[in-house]
Amino acid sequence: MNAARVFEALGLKRRAWVHPPGRKLATAKAIEPASLPERVVLPLQQHIGSPAQAIVKSGDDVKVGQRIADPGPGFCSAAIHATVSGTVKQLPEIVNPITGSPGTAVVIESDGADAWVEFEPADPETLGPEETLTRIADAGIVGLGGAAFPTHVKLRRPPESPVHTLLVNGAECEPYITADERLMLEDADRIVRGVRILGRLLDVQRVWIGVEDNKPAAIDRMKQAVAAANLPGDVRVVAVPSQYPMGAEKTLLKAISGKEVPEGGFPTDIGVVVQNVATLAAIDDAVTLGKPLVERVVSVTGLVAEPKNVLARFGTTAAHLLDRAGGASPEADAIIFGGPMMGIAQAGLEAPIVKSTNCVLMTRADRRIERGCVRCGRCVEVCAMGLMPLMFVNHVKQGIIDGLLDYHVMSCVECGACSYGCPANIPIVSYIKLGKAELRKREAK
Repeated sequence: MNAARVFEALGLKRRAWVHPPGRKLATAKAIEPASLPERVVLPLQQHIGSPAQAIVKSGDDVKVGQRIADPGPGFCSAAIHATVSGTVKQLPEIVNPITGSPGTAVVIESDGADAWVEFEPADPETLGPEETLTRIADAGIVGLGGAAFPTHVKLRRPPESPVHTLLVNGAECEPYITADERLMLEDADRIVRGVRILGRLLDVQRVWIGVEDNKPAAIDRMKQAVAAANLPGDVRVVAVPSQYPMGAEKTLLKAISGKEVPEGGFPTDIGVVVQNVATLAAIDDAVTLGKPLVERVVSVTGLVAEPKNVLARFGTTAAHLLDRAGGASPEADAIIFGGPMMGIAQAGLEAPIVKSTNCVLMTRADRRIERGCVRCGRCVEVCAMGLMPLMFVNHVKQGIIDGLLDYHVMSCVECGACSYGCPANIPIVSYIKLGKAELRKREAK
């Protein structure tokens, strides 16, 4: 059952949006390089798909950018590279900061020299499609908007599934996070060079660059960069409404094109490839410079002395980055990687950032008590995907797991709009994640 069709049949209008306070505390803060950590902890599971497989051992000396883990088995995985120069100390099992499951990590003790491997630059205009894809894969690039899907897999389109449009996602709709906005303001040319590389690789006819209308300076800067680059085809920067969850790729696509992705499908099913602005900048680094993905811009914000945007190496602990922001406020008692809507709570400040970590948020723990659903329908009204979240909670609580499929649970993007403002304080997304995990277990049997 689809809530959108129910509303339509009843002649009712759905909001399909929420408007949490932006709290973009670091918007005006230029990107600063974070100091080198004394050691990094690099989980081998930093992406969707199979974990990478370590190719180093304790005692090995490594340089920044040196591959330390090959892609795991199967087509969907990504390489991982050293983010500091130094010595591999151990390959322990840790609790992964994103999945919450135990997994292997590579620990590197920094020698303080910050010695890098030698890059192999190339002219993107002279590279064939396979050479371009190989450089992207070798760099270990994954989606930096949060999904962490291996980028080379997403870009490898079969002949029977061509694409005509590249959609660039600059709609940073989560509260607090300002990493992508600062990247657009300070490094728009690098993003646009990534657009040129993918436009050529995918042979698209048009490029849409979607930026929320509450970021006028970023919109202007991206327009300037596009005009200066003289890109081929129809390339335009599109201002989209500043509504949550505009950053979800299917939501952004519908807002710009008016088209919906088929249920259970992907944007590529209607000829569109979506890439985050930070991913495009990393693609330019990989293809043009030969630089692997070892760092990203991270917002360190919330209840901190001085919110900042820092360029941080993967494997750096949250504690190290918080020092850069002057430390956490006394009232802060919770840490989240990501924003308050879709972020993942961490057990402590020693959690290491990974490729998908765009924000370290210090906040107060939510101690509200969950009550029974009052059937108010607010979660249905605001669901961007036209689903019925209250039914997911009901089915999970009753153990009717197979029934979740009748309500299209796999179409849920886990944006948290349903939980936001729930009068019963029900952590709806947590129930949805439990239900999806149980369905995957059953499929694996």
